[in-house]
Amino acid sequence: MSANSLKDQGLAPTGKVHFNMVPPELFGAAARRQEGEFADMGPFAAVTAPHTGRSPKDKFIVSDPSSDNDVDWGDVNRKMDAAHFDTLLADVQAYLGGQPELFVQDLYCGADPNFRLSVRYVSPNAWQMAFVRNMFIRPDRTALDSFVPNFTVLHAPEMQADPARHGTRTGTFVVLNLAKRMILIGGTRYAGELKKAMFTVMNYMLPKQEVLCMHCSANIGKGGDTALFFGLSGTGKTTLSADPSRDLIGDDEHGWSADGVFNCEGGCYAKVINLSPDSEPDIYRTTQMFGTILENVVLDDDKRVKFADQSITENTRASYPLSYIPNHVPSGRGGHPKNVVLLTADAFGVLPPIAKLTPEQAMYYFLSGYTAKVAGTERGVTEPQATFSAAFGAVFLVWPAAKYADMLGKLLREHGTKVWLLNTGWSGGAYGVGKRMKLSHTRAMVKAILSGDLDNVATTTDPIFGLSSPQSVPDVPAEVLNARNTWSDKDAYDTQARKLAGMFRDNFAKFPGASDAIKTAGPKG
Repeated sequence: MSANSLKDQGLAPTGKVHFNMVPPELFGAAARRQEGEFADMGPFAAVTAPHTGRSPKDKFIVSDPSSDNDVDWGDVNRKMDAAHFDTLLADVQAYLGGQPELFVQDLYCGADPNFRLSVRYVSPNAWQMAFVRNMFIRPDRTALDSFVPNFTVLHAPEMQADPARHGTRTGTFVVLNLAKRMILIGGTRYAGELKKAMFTVMNYMLPKQEVLCMHCSANIGKGGDTALFFGLSGTGKTTLSADPSRDLIGDDEHGWSADGVFNCEGGCYAKVINLSPDSEPDIYRTTQMFGTILENVVLDDDKRVKFADQSITENTRASYPLSYIPNHVPSGRGGHPKNVVLLTADAFGVLPPIAKLTPEQAMYYFLSGYTAKVAGTERGVTEPQATFSAAFGAVFLVWPAAKYADMLGKLLREHGTKVWLLNTGWSGGAYGVGKRMKLSHTRAMVKAILSGDLDNVATTTDPIFGLSSPQSVPDVPAEVLNARNTWSDKDAYDTQARKLAGMFRDNFAKFPGASDAIKTAGPKG
């Protein structure tokens, strides 16, 4: 079978099929210029409304005897029967086969050759294939000549499912068939679904090979020390890992094997709301470059991006290859992490800005995955809401959360990794009263963590949460480090803190199998 064939995907297209085209070809005749002549060409901007974020309630996993006992079925992993999938697959194949043009990208998911997947994406939309070309790892030309996908993603963004016929909830569908190694995506133009679906696959496949799959960013210092940053969208995961003094491994999904850490991607998908060249110069620079895909940004009359404009969504995004970041790690790999940072945007404004965690606390807060869901990241969310997301990425977990936590705990103990909790959310009051933590202060805390400056400083233990915070951090005012002291109304702080502590305890009831040592590592008040 030729690599340039869609027969294995059950497609018999009647129109043109374009395999593995590069952006100048993907973007049409106006972009077909010789190498080095793209300086006057900016990024590609697309609007994906009405879907400007993921549609988590429209994601399904197909029931199959080979995986049913592994999957943690429920609100995240909704079950679809094989008959409905087969009907939907046939309809998607027929829909794509009738398109005037199809675009195909053959890519790797996973920088470590021992664990990566070979993925074929098929779509009628050129720009979304440019997106996945940015986001995943491109095989070299010789590898493409013999490329055989071991996973296939069929993308039909304009096709609407029929819930009665296909077993879906709405016309939108993201359906994973782990047995057939296929993903069907349709009814949404939001490009994030194309990469997030593969993260779900990796969260299933990697643990079967004793590799932890993690929703985190990673970078590496000049001395070779790797750091991981866990956190949901809007907590600063991408921003804080894009550090000019360190080399970026990746910004969203990684594996941790016996050999170290590796990126699952080849690109970045950064939030760009309120982006400025002063606060985040490297990320801002990528938004001016040809090949970058901008999602749901607003342009002025001169086609310049209005980064503060939220009129389409707060969840504006830029997709660009890692190579656009000057200090990226070309191999996408690093050693075992020396530090792990758990990021949370606390909407209640009561968690300390920084705390060093014991191993048991690390497991408690990893399983809890507390943050504030930021407006626009998911449909229907218009303001920050307190949420708990196991492993800081529950929407991508397939196995029960405890499996990922057990794997993380084992790796932390084996490699003596230190774990920290950073609150990038509100200070001086809850959301609507307090203010968001200053990015400069958070950056100073991260710098102090990674440099080892906080290893032996005096700490203060919070009586409600039991978290130990350093009494001093270079370049951070001392009054910022004690969350209670930033509130003018101390009684109001105590009320809010006890409320959040109760929410932690209620949420942790979902993990009855956790050890007593981990259960008692949570809030005390």
